Amino acid sequence: MKKTWLTVLVVMIFFGFLALAFGLAIWVQRPVEIERQTILEVDLARAYPEYSPYQPFGAGWFESVPTLRNLVRALDRAAEDDRVVAVVANVDAAPMGLASIQEIRDAVTRFRASGKPTVAFADTFGEWRAANSAFYLASAFESIYLQPSGDVSLTGLVYETPFYRGLFEKLDVVPRMGQRYEYKNAVNTYTEAGYTEAHREALQRLADSRFEQIVLGIAEARNLSAEQVRAAGDRSPLLGAEAVEAGLVDELAYRDTVYARLEERFEDAEFVPMSRYLRQNEPSGWRSSLGGGRSVALIYGVGAVVRGEGGYDPFFGGQSMGADTVARAFRQAIEDNDVQAILFRVSSPGGSYVASDTIWRETVRAREAGKPVIVSMGDVAASGGYFVAMAADAIVAQPATITGSIGVYGGKLVSRGMWAKAGISFDDIAVGERARIWSSNHDFGEGDWSRIEASLDRIYGDFTGKVAEGRSMSREAVHEVARGRVWTGADALERGLVDELGGYEVALKRVRQALGLNDDARLTIQQFPHPKSPFEMFREGSWVGAVRQLSSLAQITEALRPAAEAARRLGLVERPPAPLSLEPELIYLEDR
Repeated sequence: MKKTWLTVLVVMIFFGFLALAFGLAIWVQRPVEIERQTILEVDLARAYPEYSPYQPFGAGWFESVPTLRNLVRALDRAAEDDRVVAVVANVDAAPMGLASIQEIRDAVTRFRASGKPTVAFADTFGEWRAANSAFYLASAFESIYLQPSGDVSLTGLVYETPFYRGLFEKLDVVPRMGQRYEYKNAVNTYTEAGYTEAHREALQRLADSRFEQIVLGIAEARNLSAEQVRAAGDRSPLLGAEAVEAGLVDELAYRDTVYARLEERFEDAEFVPMSRYLRQNEPSGWRSSLGGGRSVALIYGVGAVVRGEGGYDPFFGGQSMGADTVARAFRQAIEDNDVQAILFRVSSPGGSYVASDTIWRETVRAREAGKPVIVSMGDVAASGGYFVAMAADAIVAQPATITGSIGVYGGKLVSRGMWAKAGISFDDIAVGERARIWSSNHDFGEGDWSRIEASLDRIYGDFTGKVAEGRSMSREAVHEVARGRVWTGADALERGLVDELGGYEVALKRVRQALGLNDDARLTIQQFPHPKSPFEMFREGSWVGAVRQLSSLAQITEALRPAAEAARRLGLVERPPAPLSLEPELIYLEDR
């Protein structure tokens, strides 16, 4: 009897908490009145995710997290909003990729074109660390203020790649890997003690291109020459007064002084946080209008490409692009008679070949159904991330987007010797000539390796053939820019792998062109698959997935992720092979 009453009590508490969460979600997302004179406050000391899979719970239980597209769209609306008279932003080295920063810079630049003031404030641009990305972002603003105790650390880029060959030799772990071709560098971290010539060549060009974009962007925004910016960087970290003298910063001032000057300039203005401004429009749900008009499906392909449903892996890379989830979104968009085009937002380092191929097929089906597919690339769209995009009508990438890596690798780590050193031995019984091919306790036999080689050849041939078809290139031309090499979006444009540089705004322009519309034609954007409500998630038993996004849990798992990744690399934990992926170290290295 006591157990029964306890169960009833727990159920009642849970449903009460669920009702409270749903009520809070409605309260958080309710429209908010904004005064006519508004100074918009933007927090650029934090990251903005591509999308929030469980937005209803996130808004109800925790702080509502604006997405990158929310931020960009709000800045564009604010530029045309007579109530908004200025924008002030707190800028710091947020964990964002360089392409995301360029997306925000583009939006700030469009806001500046409206003639309204834009002000950036930072307590420092790098306290004993690099802050290339943060200052690059701040440079888009008309005025930059720095706290008197702050510095500007525009020190340049450094890519540091770990190599495990020496460790594997000590542990008696044997990496047995194959790759197509010499630039598919993920394998090198297992098999080499340092950069190969091809590895160094590719990374050097990547670093040169990205830093050149940072330097030229700062120079243009601050009315300096590229040589002046590089010279200032070579003297970094600059003290505050030195940064002012170099023309990088307008004035040294504390935050209260910056705000006091804005209040003096706009006497009747109210400071309004971006989160509040977002709520004065429609809720951040699955449908957002740019003023009505043609219906466009927005489909997100974010994270590692995996088979099955997408989700959140707290230890191995966060969000995943589930082939079943994304393919279902495409099918829904194809079958929806109102949808006339598809905007496919891709930000992925790649993953499963089979999963990538599943999604590729749906992009082809959408085009065959007469619905143009336009891809907008985020921070990275490489290997499997490029595979899912290559059949689109048009591909738009930011200049810094890591793209390409058209290649494949595969194999295994043979760890029998390591276990023997630890006093652990294995014995087995096998049935079938190839039964041990995937076992980490056995090396590949001659026949086994021939099958691995055949698989690598088949995947590379399929990949490059589909690139040739989708990009209207010869196989020879594709092979020349493929071979596993990564490019920036700017370099990829020159080589025919993307069609245009830019972010959401440029991609939507391409959508309008594909539909035969004017550049300013109205569109209605609908997210597919539609985000589920709290009650839908509870009914399907997936409400637990929302709870996993607790900020405290995210912090814990983020701290544990390096150890989990190291264990995976050593073969201590199992993880499905990802033949179409690139080095994880490449994604967020702007400030190292």
